[in-house]
Amino acid sequence: MRSGRHKAAPRPLDQPGLERLGLFYVGRYATTQAKLRTYLNRKVRERGWKDPSAPGVDSIVERFVELGYIDDEAFALARGEALQRRGFGARRVGLALRSAGVAGDAADAVREQLEDGAFAAALRFARRRKIGPYAAAPADRAAQQKAFAAMMRAGHPGEIVRKVLGASPEELQEFDEP
Repeated sequence: MRSGRHKAAPRPLDQPGLERLGLFYVGRYATTQAKLRTYLNRKVRERGWKDPSAPGVDSIVERFVELGYIDDEAFALARGEALQRRGFGARRVGLALRSAGVAGDAADAVREQLEDGAFAAALRFARRRKIGPYAAAPADRAAQQKAFAAMMRAGHPGEIVRKVLGASPEELQEFDEP
């Protein structure tokens, strides 16, 4: 049985409405210039455009950057730190930043930070997954290969992966965090 109610089509956007949507988005989510631009363009496609002139998406993004609502470098540093705390390596963090639209100087600043904490991040990943020196029992060949592959997918370089997986718990006590 139908209720007889129809969902009204959304009203086409104008410039002030588009700005309100952008302001709501940056107020709610940590974002980048590229992500905001994508969001605003998607809203224009979904709802339509009311004005005869083209939507000023780029001008909105530029103004939000000038006002400090969007800071790609701060976003990149925060995202890089968060992913590294979870145990992800530089390659995986770089992929996440690229998908968020972060490039150039902002990505370079994060890259330096990641290099400093690469070994500690690999240890956190191994501890979280209970592999390598944190495994309950010595791993057979298949389990070692599986652990190696998991750490590589997490973005850690092969040299660090081999060092972590080949270490004993006693060797890593000095690196363990409380």
